[in-house]
Amino acid sequence: LRDGTGTGSALLFPMRDLCYGHGPMNVMALVCSRCQRTYPPGRVAQLCACGKPLLVRYDLERAARTLTLSALVRREPTLWRYREVLPVEDEAAIVSLGEGFTPLLNCRRLAEHLGVRTLYVKDESANPTGTFKARGMAVAVSMARQLGLKRLAVPSAGNAGGALAAYAARAGLEAYVFMPRDAPRANRREAELYGARVVLVDGLITDCARRLAEEQAERGYFDVSTLKEPYRVEGKKTMGYELVEQLGGRVPDVILYPTGGGTGLIGLWKAFEEMEALGWIGRERPRLFAVQASGCAPIVRAFHEGKTEAEAVPHAHTIAAGLRVPRALGDFLILDILRRSRGGAIAVDDEEIREAMRELAHREGLFVCPEGAACLPALKRLLAQGEIHPDECIVLFNTGSGLKYLDLWDSEPAQ
Repeated sequence: LRDGTGTGSALLFPMRDLCYGHGPMNVMALVCSRCQRTYPPGRVAQLCACGKPLLVRYDLERAARTLTLSALVRREPTLWRYREVLPVEDEAAIVSLGEGFTPLLNCRRLAEHLGVRTLYVKDESANPTGTFKARGMAVAVSMARQLGLKRLAVPSAGNAGGALAAYAARAGLEAYVFMPRDAPRANRREAELYGARVVLVDGLITDCARRLAEEQAERGYFDVSTLKEPYRVEGKKTMGYELVEQLGGRVPDVILYPTGGGTGLIGLWKAFEEMEALGWIGRERPRLFAVQASGCAPIVRAFHEGKTEAEAVPHAHTIAAGLRVPRALGDFLILDILRRSRGGAIAVDDEEIREAMRELAHREGLFVCPEGAACLPALKRLLAQGEIHPDECIVLFNTGSGLKYLDLWDSEPAQ
């Protein structure tokens, strides 16, 4: 039972139906997101020869024969219910901790307070390891296992490292996590307890990526960084499939998404494109708004300056560790998506983020991560500016649990 919309409906999944065999392998090719060069599937791949990310292309006409909204009713309540549009061919390679199919919560009290008709929070804190990063790592580690890779590494602001460590432990693979020295303590301890080797680096996630690259050839790491391999985005895109399924086949009017590396936002757009080809939806799309922190807002600046790529932010800082990404590898994709969706980009201050964490906890009983909390002040500002209409169906994404950020409240007096 993983409905959570507050509509009173429920989906039941008897244990006998919890299997992964939902149709044929439909991967056609890996395609460069910039130059459109194609690569054969089923091989170890990182970036295109031009240096840009590769994306998985499926035979969606074939997938549509079995992947229908009605067919999903008796499938397992995990992201693997969408097997026809996921890249893992060998069922035995699947590494799962029950990720996906997180609640879509109808936040009526908050909606009434804000004066909006319909407001949902897609709560990714219900995932294994407490964040949406579980989705991407479940698929990436499963593909690594299928391809025979043994030693996986990632630069991480915190949550991706914990997720990689957990899924690598589940798969019996080695995990190496390069993490900023000032990353949340919970993230470091989590990765260590799962058995990963954690390398602390002075600086930001970009410095961690540099350190990983320096050691990669010598130590034989396979880099599962954001968009440096094609499969994490495939796990993230299932958030879009779930959203449409949980809304009864409808597309929301507006989505606010906290954006650091941007894989989730890219995955959402990919999901909507695929769902149109599958016949689930028409040409309608939600307006997508990227939410960043004022101390690290490269996408916001590039969007408002009309640029197609973002410049790196010097001295990036914010309490929202997942938003502290000075420059995203997929910046050109993010900016294109925001413009094609007729959405936008907005930055909020750290104090606004703190207050939003308190407000979501008090009004809706949601202890959200600072990245997810950033969406609330962004929504308030966009409503005030007339960018979002109160009668629209609005979805905020909470990408993780606030329990991982207890350090933020250590100086707060007890209530």
